[in-house]
Amino acid sequence: MRFAPYDPCITATRADALFASALQHSDEPSAGQVQQAVATAIRAYGDLGCAARVAQAFGEHPETAVTRMRWACTVVAGVFGSSPAEPVGVSRSASAPCPTPPRLARELAGAGA
Repeated sequence: MRFAPYDPCITATRADALFASALQHSDEPSAGQVQQAVATAIRAYGDLGCAARVAQAFGEHPETAVTRMRWACTVVAGVFGSSPAEPVGVSRSASAPCPTPPRLARELAGAGA
Protein backbone atom coordinates (compact mmCIF):
# COMPACT_ATOMS: atom_id res chain seq x y z
CA MET A 1 0.00 0.00 0.00
CA ARG A 2 1.39 3.41 -0.98
CA PHE A 3 0.79 6.46 1.16
CA ALA A 4 0.50 9.93 -0.29
CA PRO A 5 3.38 12.15 0.81
CA TYR A 6 2.58 14.94 3.24
CA ASP A 7 1.90 18.09 1.22
CA PRO A 8 1.78 21.25 3.33
CA CYS A 9 -0.01 23.10 0.54
CA ILE A 10 -2.85 20.59 0.71
CA THR A 11 -2.96 21.01 4.48
CA ALA A 12 -3.10 24.80 4.15
CA THR A 13 -5.83 24.56 1.51
CA ARG A 14 -7.89 22.25 3.71
CA ALA A 15 -7.45 24.53 6.74
CA ASP A 16 -8.48 27.55 4.66
CA ALA A 17 -11.51 25.65 3.36
CA LEU A 18 -12.59 24.60 6.85
CA PHE A 19 -12.08 28.18 8.04
CA ALA A 20 -14.29 29.42 5.17
CA SER A 21 -16.96 26.78 5.80
CA ALA A 22 -20.07 27.14 7.91
CA LEU A 23 -18.87 24.58 10.47
CA GLN A 24 -18.25 25.93 13.95
CA HIS A 25 -16.14 24.66 16.83
CA SER A 26 -19.30 24.48 18.92
CA ASP A 27 -20.81 22.03 16.39
CA GLU A 28 -18.23 19.45 17.47
CA PRO A 29 -18.15 18.09 13.91
CA SER A 30 -17.34 14.50 13.07
CA ALA A 31 -14.54 13.60 10.68
CA GLY A 32 -17.12 13.02 7.94
CA GLN A 33 -18.68 16.43 8.52
CA VAL A 34 -15.24 18.07 8.32
CA GLN A 35 -14.39 16.25 5.10
CA GLN A 36 -17.75 17.26 3.61
CA ALA A 37 -17.35 20.90 4.72
CA VAL A 38 -13.84 21.11 3.23
CA ALA A 39 -14.99 19.61 -0.08
CA THR A 40 -18.05 21.88 -0.21
CA ALA A 41 -16.05 25.04 0.52
CA ILE A 42 -13.43 24.19 -2.12
CA ARG A 43 -16.17 23.50 -4.70
CA ALA A 44 -18.01 26.71 -3.79
CA TYR A 45 -15.09 29.13 -3.49
CA GLY A 46 -12.02 27.40 -4.96
CA ASP A 47 -8.60 27.32 -3.33
CA LEU A 48 -7.97 31.02 -3.77
CA GLY A 49 -11.50 31.97 -2.77
CA CYS A 50 -11.09 30.16 0.55
CA ALA A 51 -7.74 31.88 1.08
CA ALA A 52 -9.34 35.23 0.26
CA ARG A 53 -12.03 34.61 2.89
CA VAL A 54 -9.30 33.84 5.42
CA ALA A 55 -7.47 37.05 4.50
CA GLN A 56 -10.66 39.07 4.76
CA ALA A 57 -11.44 37.63 8.19
CA PHE A 58 -7.92 38.37 9.43
CA GLY A 59 -8.26 41.93 8.16
CA GLU A 60 -11.69 42.57 9.64
CA HIS A 61 -11.64 40.51 12.86
CA PRO A 62 -8.07 39.35 13.60
CA GLU A 63 -8.84 38.49 17.22
CA THR A 64 -11.48 35.91 16.26
CA ALA A 65 -9.77 34.81 13.05
CA VAL A 66 -6.71 33.60 14.96
CA THR A 67 -8.85 31.39 17.18
CA ARG A 68 -10.81 30.01 14.22
CA MET A 69 -7.62 29.27 12.23
CA ARG A 70 -6.07 27.44 15.19
CA TRP A 71 -9.22 25.36 15.43
CA ALA A 72 -9.26 24.71 11.67
CA CYS A 73 -5.58 23.65 11.63
CA THR A 74 -6.05 21.33 14.59
CA VAL A 75 -9.19 19.73 13.16
CA VAL A 76 -7.65 19.32 9.69
CA ALA A 77 -4.59 17.70 11.27
CA GLY A 78 -6.77 15.27 13.17
CA VAL A 79 -9.05 14.39 10.27
CA PHE A 80 -6.53 14.28 7.43
CA GLY A 81 -3.53 13.03 9.39
CA SER A 82 -0.99 15.84 9.33
CA SER A 83 0.71 17.18 12.42
CA PRO A 84 -0.78 20.33 13.98
CA ALA A 85 2.64 21.11 15.45
CA GLU A 86 4.07 21.62 11.97
CA PRO A 87 3.43 25.11 10.61
CA VAL A 88 0.64 25.00 8.09
CA GLY A 89 1.73 26.15 4.64
CA VAL A 90 5.47 25.93 5.22
CA SER A 91 7.14 23.85 2.56
CA ARG A 92 10.08 21.62 3.37
CA SER A 93 11.50 22.59 -0.01
CA ALA A 94 13.02 26.07 -0.09
CA SER A 95 12.68 26.15 -3.87
CA ALA A 96 8.87 26.28 -3.90
CA PRO A 97 7.45 27.56 -0.64
CA CYS A 98 3.74 27.32 -0.13
CA PRO A 99 2.21 30.63 1.00
CA THR A 100 1.20 30.68 4.63
CA PRO A 101 -2.12 32.33 5.47
CA PRO A 102 -0.46 35.53 6.84
CA ARG A 103 1.86 35.78 3.81
CA LEU A 104 -1.06 35.20 1.48
CA ALA A 105 -3.09 37.80 3.35
CA ARG A 106 -0.33 40.36 2.83
CA GLU A 107 -0.10 39.47 -0.87
CA LEU A 108 -3.86 39.78 -1.33
CA ALA A 109 -3.91 43.08 0.53
CA GLY A 110 -1.06 44.39 -1.64
CA ALA A 111 -2.84 43.30 -4.83
CA GLY A 112 -5.89 45.38 -3.93
CA ALA A 113 -3.89 48.53 -3.24
